[in-house]
Amino acid sequence: MKGKIKYSKGIHQAFTYLLENHEEFFVIGQGLWSPWYVGETMKDLDKKFGKSRVIDTPVSELAVTGATIGASITGFKPLVVHPRVDFMLLAIDQIVTQAAKWRHMFGNNSSAPATFRAIINRGGEQGAQHSQSLHSWFAHIPGLKVVMPYDANDARDLLISSVLANDPVVFMDDRWLYDEEFDDRGLELINLKDIKPKILKEGSDLTIVGVGYTVKKIIDSEPDISDLGINSEIIDLRLLNPIDFSLIIDSVKKTRRLVVVDGDWSSCGLASEIIASVLENLSPEILVSRPKRVTLVDAPAPTSKILEDDYYISCKDIIEAIKDIY
Repeated sequence: MKGKIKYSKGIHQAFTYLLENHEEFFVIGQGLWSPWYVGETMKDLDKKFGKSRVIDTPVSELAVTGATIGASITGFKPLVVHPRVDFMLLAIDQIVTQAAKWRHMFGNNSSAPATFRAIINRGGEQGAQHSQSLHSWFAHIPGLKVVMPYDANDARDLLISSVLANDPVVFMDDRWLYDEEFDDRGLELINLKDIKPKILKEGSDLTIVGVGYTVKKIIDSEPDISDLGINSEIIDLRLLNPIDFSLIIDSVKKTRRLVVVDGDWSSCGLASEIIASVLENLSPEILVSRPKRVTLVDAPAPTSKILEDDYYISCKDIIEAIKDIY
């Protein structure tokens, strides 16, 4: 029996595996030795593997990201940690204009296989500048893979896959998931090219798609969905760029209804892309109701706890969206 594993432990196991088995791997960034920055995901790694491979740096997102990309094009497999995805934007030129374009600019003869770990911090009255996700933003960029795992097994296995991939990857993990426990399926080495959306629960009446933390909210809503007499099919997207839409399309062909739950803003977001891609590939008569998206409102995150409770997606929001299309 493998028992249970916390999400944060899954990430820790990924780092341990990479540091033990790949001499070309190192991790660099701000606050790597501090639970305040990275929770328990990197606990004591510097003590076990040394501070030349677990490199804590000053606050300089642009410089550290540039160093990571430079190392990646010379044969290393580095990962840079951004404890808050919000401030990864300070390095956006390096990520979007350099790393994501490298293979294209060099005629497929060179690549920049750096991994950018983007940690999502939300709640706790942190306010507008410290509470963004931005995953739709990064998924818009050609040449940049975007991974966003929901469970601890994927957090471990897809982090390893991201580092070992031959192209730049944004790996996004959400601190709201760190203490969540999952059945431990054991380490599985997977090629990132083989990652597709996953059906977590089969159903016949409604397709619900989520990614990252929103998958947890969907699963938490499932008893209330069932009480409505609805047999839902739950899909975890896992990989945001590129997206294999075939499983989602096949599911909607069967259920004839679609709800997408996305913890990002509504305008020009991931939910819109999923709905548009499904509608482009299905005849109108297949759907028996209009698709529905559950997202954040188009406004920066509030600081007040009372307003946060209303701002972030709740199970009630999901249930109301489902009722609206039935």
